[in-house]
Amino acid sequence: MDLRFALVVAHGATHGTGAAGAGLVWAVLLIVVASGVMVTGMLLVRRRAPEGGYFAADDRAAGGFGVLATAFALLLGFVTFLAFTKYDESRAGAEAEALVVAQQFETAQLLPPDGRVRLSGALICYARSVIELEWPLLARNVHPPFNQWGAALFRTLQTIEPRTASEQSAYDTWLSQTFTREEERRRRLHAGEGVVPLPVWLVLFFSAALLLLYMLFFADSGEPAVVQALIAGSVTGVVVATLLLLTMLNRPYQQDIGGLEPVAMQHTLEIIDFAQNTLGIDHPLPCDEAGRRS
Repeated sequence: MDLRFALVVAHGATHGTGAAGAGLVWAVLLIVVASGVMVTGMLLVRRRAPEGGYFAADDRAAGGFGVLATAFALLLGFVTFLAFTKYDESRAGAEAEALVVAQQFETAQLLPPDGRVRLSGALICYARSVIELEWPLLARNVHPPFNQWGAALFRTLQTIEPRTASEQSAYDTWLSQTFTREEERRRRLHAGEGVVPLPVWLVLFFSAALLLLYMLFFADSGEPAVVQALIAGSVTGVVVATLLLLTMLNRPYQQDIGGLEPVAMQHTLEIIDFAQNTLGIDHPLPCDEAGRRS
């Protein structure tokens, strides 16, 4: 049975919805409130604004606003691209790690019987600990410690003495897959640490505030109030929504809207369970349902 093909077909997307409903409501509420505050401010300023606006030379004012808006957009776009790259790296690492776990379970069935049983059980416990123990830590922005089942797998492998050609080949393949799994795990954990440092956040929020403040001086009592409200509300909505998007991408595990979930590893466990039932494998596991050593 080809577990690798089954995993690719079954696992689908790594990121799920989770509590996205509540998070989406809060995000929309924040955008609406921020836009409402800006519209209110624009209408209040408009009451005292002279007809034609505060700026005597509209061309110079528009040029200054264009420079400010372009600088903010370029910085925001560049940082968002970096954050999305890290987000995608974290997603890819989680999927690749889950795939290698399924491959190693398949490889373990070609090793000597005693080592086969212990390696298979430790792999299942490793997957459970990733889902139940590591993912909640990542959601709280806490870097998980070294996975104890990774060490258990290595200690078990040290006791295995391959005798036949197929066992030797499986042994070499297992070592190669172990290196790949450890690298993908490192990539998954490292990418979840965030890429946007505090100074960049400060510059982004300062630029956004300056941009919105500048826009208030375009208040014109000679224009209809609905036009002024539309300008203020739409610009504010786009700025706030983009900053929220950047926040989500910067913390791929912490956010609930589009946040990464251990879907791939969950499907790996489902595939391993199906393989065990198909092959008639029924051995006690050294861990509980959460991956803690029993």
